[in-house]
Amino acid sequence: MWYDGWGWGGWYVMAVGMALFWGLIIVGVVALVRYLTSSHHSHPSGPQPPSSGESGRGSRRAEDVLAERFARGEIDEDEYQRRLKLLREHR
Repeated sequence: MWYDGWGWGGWYVMAVGMALFWGLIIVGVVALVRYLTSSHHSHPSGPQPPSSGESGRGSRRAEDVLAERFARGEIDEDEYQRRLKLLREHR
């Protein structure tokens, strides 16, 4: 009396349909979270001028790299002094 022609095939169709439904829901949520947390979404495009704190930090890092090169013997003392002077002039 309750038989509508689907038989056991109806259970398979419903199971596959439910798996696809929840799969799409999960993929949608993951895509939304990735979009909202991506770096290009929260920052304006184009190069930004460094703030005063960032330029000092970059200059300090350049001096550290120069000191490391001098310590490893990649450059001599004269070149170290010349480049250090040049870095400090452009701060």
